[in-house]
Amino acid sequence: MSGTHLNTRYVVVDVETSGLDMKKDRLISIGAVALTDGKMDFSDAFQVVVRQDRISTHENILIHGIGGSAQSEGMDPAEASLLFLRYVGKSPLVAYHAFFDQSMIDKALVEYLGVKLEQSWIDLAWVLPDFFQFRADGRVPLDDWLQLFEIENILRHNAVSDAYATAKLMQVAIAAGNKKGADSPASFLKIEKARRWMYESR
Repeated sequence: MSGTHLNTRYVVVDVETSGLDMKKDRLISIGAVALTDGKMDFSDAFQVVVRQDRISTHENILIHGIGGSAQSEGMDPAEASLLFLRYVGKSPLVAYHAFFDQSMIDKALVEYLGVKLEQSWIDLAWVLPDFFQFRADGRVPLDDWLQLFEIENILRHNAVSDAYATAKLMQVAIAAGNKKGADSPASFLKIEKARRWMYESR
């Protein structure tokens, strides 16, 4: 993956789902915000609610706030998946605890389009600890980092709002990375891989 942060368009992603079981639960919405040249462009954002054949539980709706009508009247899953692919293009993807977002999106893309995203995902949960002596591993809740940097999340568990807050964290990581020579998507992926290895080999 060539290029630096300052000539890369990142797509920062968050999803809302019917639950946390990656095998059984379903993708309900995707929110995404682009960072280009390290800056957020509010006109370059994405949000979709995917139509559900079965409405998620009341308890689940209380978390993400996407009601039964919104779920049943959402966008056709194949159309929503195609729109997301077009929005992402070839941009590297960024998320916090990215494995869940990646797994749920890949599951939907395979089911409805028969494809997977080919580009890399950068997991900020593992990158941030390399720059800040806050917590050493990638298990820290997103809210802890947001509080540390006084980043407001306007509507927690709304996909596009969470993506926006995560994009602000990505800007913090880019600024810190540039000071330490970690000035590219490839350098962030290398950091993530190394920190995962150190944590898992303990």
